[in-house]
Amino acid sequence: MSKEQRQISKSDKDIESSGTKERFTRSGFILAAIGSSVGLGNMWKFPYITGLYGGAAFFLLFTICLLLIGLPVLIAEMTIGRGGRGSPATSLIRLSGQRIWGSFGVLSIAGAFFIMSFYAVVAGWTLHYAVISFGGAIREGVDVEATFNHFIGGFLPVLWQFVVMLVTGWIVIRGASGIEKFNKVLIPALVLILLFLMVRVLMLPGAGAGVEFFLRPDFSKLSNESVLVALGHAFFSLSLGMGTMMTYGAYVDREQSLGAATLAVGGGDLLYALLAGLIIFPTTFAYGIEPGQGPGLAFVALPAAFSAMPLGWLFGGLFFILLAIAALTSCVSLLEVPIAFAIDRWGWGRNKATVITSALCFLVGVPSAISVGGAVNGLHWGPRSFFDWTDFIASNIILPLGGLVVTIFVGYVWKNVAQQAGLTAGWFMLWLFILRFVAPILILLVFLHSSGLLSFG
Repeated sequence: MSKEQRQISKSDKDIESSGTKERFTRSGFILAAIGSSVGLGNMWKFPYITGLYGGAAFFLLFTICLLLIGLPVLIAEMTIGRGGRGSPATSLIRLSGQRIWGSFGVLSIAGAFFIMSFYAVVAGWTLHYAVISFGGAIREGVDVEATFNHFIGGFLPVLWQFVVMLVTGWIVIRGASGIEKFNKVLIPALVLILLFLMVRVLMLPGAGAGVEFFLRPDFSKLSNESVLVALGHAFFSLSLGMGTMMTYGAYVDREQSLGAATLAVGGGDLLYALLAGLIIFPTTFAYGIEPGQGPGLAFVALPAAFSAMPLGWLFGGLFFILLAIAALTSCVSLLEVPIAFAIDRWGWGRNKATVITSALCFLVGVPSAISVGGAVNGLHWGPRSFFDWTDFIASNIILPLGGLVVTIFVGYVWKNVAQQAGLTAGWFMLWLFILRFVAPILILLVFLHSSGLLSFG
């Protein structure tokens, strides 16, 4: 080890004393991690890809990918955070003794920052639609597609984006305790709304066909591509590669079982995906809607269905409250990543770091807010808008590379990982084998596929 490495590298005791003093309780950490993984993708992307690749057959494949790849990488990120007691960049430097790994950590931080910049835009849409749904603006006879296009084609999304940043900053500025209290209220509320909406839509005429479509396996639709799609969704649904779980891991007590916490997060993610499917498919089949991927499902097709229901304003409003909760819990974890970095890197207080980071994230997100509906010309390049390009680069390039860095670091670089992981010898050897020889290859394939460099005809 060089002189510089010896100066950077610290013992576990030194890291514990010099690292962040923010702490979650055990239940608070699990709920915060679940809140991070519960997002908008499971509500509008997961039903689409499930229907495309064989219903329950794909759900089974997704579950296998979650268990074999998603959860091992999740434990790795949490372990790095708890071992390094800092932001992703700080933790990687402390645990390796090499500054170059800090640069790789910055990659994940950049991913979280840019995802937050456009994610706040869509979160703002959910709040706007919750307000207008409860207000009765989405009702039978209203052209819901024209309503949506009019909304995103103006500047009102910028205002709602600002509201999201304000709410998220207000929560994060309180540190781990504020994040924990927020998730302890919002996650149970999310589950109750999910169950309530599921019961309601299962009572719709024709809902049974949607349930059958979702839960009946069609293994003939599984393919090489479906495996990579399942892997990619398992990876992204757990918020991996964007530094959130490393950041949250830094707030975990040494006594916390990361294995048990990981199983709880994975179980929560699967339950959310299952309940989302049992809401989306019965609704789409009952009203003859195509469960297409993307915002069109949530903001056009489903509002049309809710407007045709008795008390549709109530169920539509609850649906968008559900989406808003899912979005805000993810926003909190995303914003915490660059804030933790600013506190570590520049020694800022949490108040200063939160205000400056939130403001910058808002400004970077404004072009996304006004590019989707064409409020301002010149924000499209090729087939994608500014919003789409930001999403594509962050989600399909930065995040897989961030996940690849985690597997290589834990599998080959970090020497004292066994002490921090807290796994029994047998589970540790299996976990290390997956991180060294299985996960890197599969993550690389997911990266090649999601970036468009690998296709199956």
